[in-house]
Amino acid sequence: MAYFWGAIVFWILAWLVNIWIARQNESRVLNVLPPILFGVSVIFIWEASVLHFEVSPVILPPPSAIYFKFISSVPILWGDFVQTVIKGALSGYLMGCGAAFAVSLIADKFKFFERGILPIGNFLAAMPIIGIAPILVMWYGYGWQSKAAVVAVMVFFPILVNTVQGMKMSDKIHRDLMQTYNASYFQTLLKLRLSTAMPFIFNGLKICTTLALIGAIVAEFFGSPIRGMGFRISTEAPRFALDMVWAEITVAAIAGSLFYGGVVLLEKWITFWHPSQRGRV
Repeated sequence: MAYFWGAIVFWILAWLVNIWIARQNESRVLNVLPPILFGVSVIFIWEASVLHFEVSPVILPPPSAIYFKFISSVPILWGDFVQTVIKGALSGYLMGCGAAFAVSLIADKFKFFERGILPIGNFLAAMPIIGIAPILVMWYGYGWQSKAAVVAVMVFFPILVNTVQGMKMSDKIHRDLMQTYNASYFQTLLKLRLSTAMPFIFNGLKICTTLALIGAIVAEFFGSPIRGMGFRISTEAPRFALDMVWAEITVAAIAGSLFYGGVVLLEKWITFWHPSQRGRV
């Protein structure tokens, strides 16, 4: 009982601290504190609520149980991480994004191709992953290659649409200036239009980091070797081993956050010239 009310008091204090932080001048330290306080508060209330209301671990295990399962299962979790994230998600992400970028350049050069592929792309992008995954698993087998194929399909059209749209955003006056300088198509593409499209491209890349991880995990539900996050979740959940399921979810969340953060850092490094990276409106 005391632990439960202590967690509630901690939540209220953290809320008041966040209000105080919001009134201060921005700094890196103050920007990091709110999510940390919020996350710690959620974990405390989660642990206290499970213990106070005597919730069965079959329904919701406490964070402490998830932590101990995580620590005791590091080799298994690492093997699942390599199978799902490195082999499935990352390889499919690179192949899908690379193919989408190449196709977007063709679509930009040949307008009839753009008018033909974009409506089809929008149609295929609306297809649910749960319908595509079983087909690709049957085509490419139960190895990581089928998961990479699912991820490639999922990330292809967001990158294609964002790249094509981004290359249209260059100002007409700038394009006219390039023509005045007698710049070729490829010079205009490299020095003007791709530079203008970079924020759009990176928006697509950031969106696809989440899609890649989701696609790889969902695809493993339809067949995989005896490793992988999706395989582990699908086998442990029917056995009511929810501590292991939540440990896999934790690994997926950490991997997704690092994946997204890596793309954000790459964006800051490449598009340092853009007003959004210089803190301008």
